[in-house]
Amino acid sequence: MPSPARTDLVASALALLVVTATAVAGAALNRAGAPLFADAAPLFGFWHPHVGLGTPLAVAVAVVVIAWGPLCATRLPWRPLLAAGYAAALAWTVSLALGGGWRAGITDRLTDWTEYLHDVPRVHDVGAVIGEFNQHVLAGQPGSWTVHVSGHPPGALVFYTWLDRLGLGGGTWASTVTLLVGGLAAVAVPVTVKALRDEDAARAVVPFVVLFPGAVWMGVSADGLFTGVTATGIALLAMRRAVPVLLGGVLLGFALFLSYGLVLVALIAVAVVGRAWWKLPVAAAGALLVVGVFAAHGFWWLDGYHLVVQRYHQGEFAQRPYAYWVFGNLGAFLLSAGPLVVAALGRARLNALSGPVLAAGAAVVLADLSGLSKAEVERIWLPFGVWFAVAGALLPARSRRWWLGVQAVTALSVEHVIATSW
Repeated sequence: MPSPARTDLVASALALLVVTATAVAGAALNRAGAPLFADAAPLFGFWHPHVGLGTPLAVAVAVVVIAWGPLCATRLPWRPLLAAGYAAALAWTVSLALGGGWRAGITDRLTDWTEYLHDVPRVHDVGAVIGEFNQHVLAGQPGSWTVHVSGHPPGALVFYTWLDRLGLGGGTWASTVTLLVGGLAAVAVPVTVKALRDEDAARAVVPFVVLFPGAVWMGVSADGLFTGVTATGIALLAMRRAVPVLLGGVLLGFALFLSYGLVLVALIAVAVVGRAWWKLPVAAAGALLVVGVFAAHGFWWLDGYHLVVQRYHQGEFAQRPYAYWVFGNLGAFLLSAGPLVVAALGRARLNALSGPVLAAGAAVVLADLSGLSKAEVERIWLPFGVWFAVAGALLPARSRRWWLGVQAVTALSVEHVIATSW
């Protein structure tokens, strides 16, 4: 049997090899004029080495979590530990976002013409907009939704419209709420692990979900919001009582109307349910309640999905070569979820604890092979990537700080070398 240290080195080398190969191939294809539409392939963005306002804070958060995170995870009482993990995850995400400055990194992120806030002023009657939503999905017609709105079900537009109606309009409030909801993943993942295995395993996970490299894109993109919603839904599903399971179903049902790709979160949900089959009809009842509300207002999910596929092929990004991106997506995902992905899959076994990891891996494979995820998966797959933090409980205790360092360096390198577009 190979030693754990050797296994870790092999996993890191394999991850580095995949990332390097996809970056080299991407650079070569960009020079040749291939329509990758990603200057820093496999990531969506462009090369821009820089430091910013958040650089010292991000480094400080990383050092503190690596040095004292594992110790605090074993000594703090459970609820204070979750609170500390949530606060640390927010600090990590915000500090990375501040690498581009306050306005560019946070307040203006959701105000771009492609984003949801662009179309919020068009919503005067939420119910009517849900019913008419599919009429504005396809491009080339008067009143077409902007890029992100047209590429998703109406749930996200409805969410940001509700914020606006509550007096929380504009980029600052939208970004703040998105950060706060996204940060819930730092609580939801350990809570799920505790329900599946025990508190010791859950404690080991906390520092890893805090230093999640995908925080580069969670601060601030709507996909960060999606991550918080789905992770919380899964955590509720892992509970042993009917009411939390029902509420988990409601959240996961709403997630279906945030992004079409989140239907694959069902794989993680089934893995978390395990042999507690009674949870499936309870959660399904909660999800169907949400589906029924949207249907009653005139929006049918499958109709919207078919229109979005048509809209995707109307755009120039559909020209991106599948032969590259089916491989390049994996490089992007390894930079978002971190090299820990390889270690997680290498240590995963068929048991309750590794179930979410294997399910998240299966979701990524299915999304990759679909051909509807060509580039930008570093943010799109955040709801799957966050579950690889479960590997923190699968690692030998003596190697956890080393892996935390690898994860932190991955995020810091991406943030300070690439100008990400989301």
